[in-house]
Amino acid sequence: MSSRKSWTLPYIIFSAIFVVIPLFLIVVYAFTDDNGHLTLANFQKFFEHPEAINTFVYSIGIAIITTIVCILLGYPAAWILSNSKLNRSKTMVVLFILPMWVNILVRTLATVALFDFFSVPLGEGALIFGMVYNFIPFMIYPIYNTLQKMDHSYIEAAQDLGANPLQVFLKAVLPLSMPGVMSGIMMVFMPTISTFAIAELLTMNNIKLFGTTIQENINNSMWNYGAALSLIMLLLIAATSLFSTDDKDNANEGGGLW
Repeated sequence: MSSRKSWTLPYIIFSAIFVVIPLFLIVVYAFTDDNGHLTLANFQKFFEHPEAINTFVYSIGIAIITTIVCILLGYPAAWILSNSKLNRSKTMVVLFILPMWVNILVRTLATVALFDFFSVPLGEGALIFGMVYNFIPFMIYPIYNTLQKMDHSYIEAAQDLGANPLQVFLKAVLPLSMPGVMSGIMMVFMPTISTFAIAELLTMNNIKLFGTTIQENINNSMWNYGAALSLIMLLLIAATSLFSTDDKDNANEGGGLW
């Protein structure tokens, strides 16, 4: 037992240094001013500035659009990859996952070069395209894993009971694949809200996301206000995570597919 505990010590130290302490500092800076006094002025400043609120709401909208597009494109791709009748080569899986092995900045710069080559103007459309391109593998992979591990006896039972292909999908496949869909939503929605490099490169810094606002305040040494904005974003992400967990629990308590 002592040897097992000693193996966990490096992970505890790593988590404390790179997770717990940074989060603690964000909370401390968010609720203090430049002199170290407790204050709510940082949050008051956010709610009193319509530009910051508009950027926050706009970032949520971009994240929602990106997530929806990733679901619409990623679910069929994951289903094709998991269907042995349509896909007999593991190479196809690697090709879909391969972009995850390349740095996100490199992929974004390649997208900018592609748009320049075809003389496509950079802007909101390019931003959404870049978001989808960068994050769609994070939607495909969890759905693909869920569909791969799915018990196909449910599908066969639905077919034996006379369900047509659409009913089989809506009543059996979709409910069973929801854990993968929810994981994909979290893996796409959360980084989309906080990213700033993609917006800067694909819009020539003409469109600001909430992550860009945080970065600008930190770069301008406005640590307290930047920490408050970061805490607001973290609370939104935490609320989204709790909502996702509740949905999974409700699905598990349903007692069946029908």
